[in-house]
Parts: sequence; C-alpha cells; structure tokens
Amino acid sequence: MKPLAITLGDPAGIGPEVVAKALAQLDVPHRIFGEVRDAVRYGEISAEYGRAALDAISAAIDAIERGECSALVTAPIHKQSIALAGSPHPGHTELLAARAGLAEYGIDYAMYFDSPALRTVLLSVHVPLREAISSIEPARIAALAKLMSREYTRLYGQSPRIAVAGVNPHAGEGGRFGDEELAVLEGVKLAQRDGLQVTGPHPPDTVFLGASRGKYDVVMAMYHDQGLIPVKTLAFEQSVNVTIGLPWLRVSVDHGTAFDIAGKGIADAAPMKYAIEWAAKHAERFAR
Repeated sequence: MKPLAITLGDPAGIGPEVVAKALAQLDVPHRIFGEVRDAVRYGEISAEYGRAALDAISAAIDAIERGECSALVTAPIHKQSIALAGSPHPGHTELLAARAGLAEYGIDYAMYFDSPALRTVLLSVHVPLREAISSIEPARIAALAKLMSREYTRLYGQSPRIAVAGVNPHAGEGGRFGDEELAVLEGVKLAQRDGLQVTGPHPPDTVFLGASRGKYDVVMAMYHDQGLIPVKTLAFEQSVNVTIGLPWLRVSVDHGTAFDIAGKGIADAAPMKYAIEWAAKHAERFAR
C-alpha cells in the first residue's frame, strides 16, 4: 500500500503533538506535511497558523493526486484561524469537497462517523439547530441514504441497514409532538423505492442504542449533535470522521484543536493512532 498523507492541523493546537505521539507508538517510517519554523504560540487564533494548516492540506492532496499517497488523515484545524487566512470554507469537510469539485452536501458528499460501537451520518452539519430542523426534506433524506449506501458498500463490501432518526420526542408520537417526522417518513419511502435498506423515522432516544447492539449498520442523524453526542460518548477514542463522496479516502479524529491543553504534552494520542490505523485498513478500497 502507498503511504498515507498526514497533516498536522493547526500548529497552535494539539494536532502536531498527537500525530507525533501516534506515529511513535505505531513505529512506522513517516513524513509529515506541514511546517512551522517560528516558536509556536499555543492556543492562539492566528492567520499565520491558519495558512500553515491550509498549506499542509493542499500539499497532502497534491501528493494523493500525484499517486504518491493513498489516503488523507487530518489533524484538527481551527475554523477562525483558517477564516483569517482567507478560506471561505468553515472546515475540512467543505474545503475538501470544493477541492474535489463536489458541490452539494448530502448529495455529493457528507460527514460520516465510524466506530466499533456506532456509525452515523449527518443530514446537516455546521448550521444552527433551527435551520437544521427547517431544512429536513424528503428528497435530501433519500439522497443521503443513496450516498451513504454507496460509500458504505465501498468500505465494507455490503449494503447497509440505515435507520433514520426522528426529530421530536418519540419520533413525534403520530404528530402530537411535531410534524417533521412526516417529511422523514416520505424520505424513507423514497429511499425504499430505490431499493435501499432504509427504515424510520425511529425515536431518537432509542435508535442509537439499537444500532450499538447491531440492529442497524448506520443511523442517519437529522442534525449535528444528535449524531455526535452518542458517538463521542460511546467511542471517543475509537471514532473517526470520514468525508464520504470524495474520490480519495479522508479520515480525521473526532475532536478539535483543544487549545486549552496545547503545548502541555498531555494530549491523548489514542484517537489519532486509531484514525491512522483505520485509514490504513480501508485505503486500498480507494486506490487510484
């Protein structure tokens, strides 16, 4: 297998530390993209550090597109720092999608979280909760189910059983607690007409439990925290953020820059080590 491309993330965060620790624990030959030559001002939001993070991502993707590397593993970047550096994108997911020429979230690409305990894909990502709920539409649910089924099959060689979470308590209780589930139900029916293994809407307070016990392969969460809270609670050290839909595999840890502990040498490298191992395990399915 060709080498992985690994970026250091924001220099002022814990990215460089956890990458270095993880590689030392794995004891493999490596070369890391990204360099900061001045003394690092840990925990500082900075255009300089945002640019360093962006340059590292660009260099890593270049290496993948030249055929030198097999997949991308990214350490956390800081959204404000990359904005100061001129990036129009709020984070890795949108930035990488734009680089790959993918236009629409949920149709062309999406944010998917994989762990031994639970897998979930997000219908919406970095938007206010009010906006996320108002944007629930049948066509978007069906499109994301199609994308998730395709990419899951690419990763695991079989079509997934996707459980679509409801929004309201008890999945609306037949409309007594809200009507968003009507749109969810119609989206599920559209996906089923395409031959996909999709069910729902399921009560959001129990669907993740069912998935963790093997009843479903993937839960489609209606908004960011609905999916991320159970994943981070059940498998913080063994969960990865995967941008599905890209022509190459991109994997990241499921945590941020942790400015509050950056530079102290106490960051836990277990999530990064797991991300690197996960990427190495699945990279060949994305061979160019």
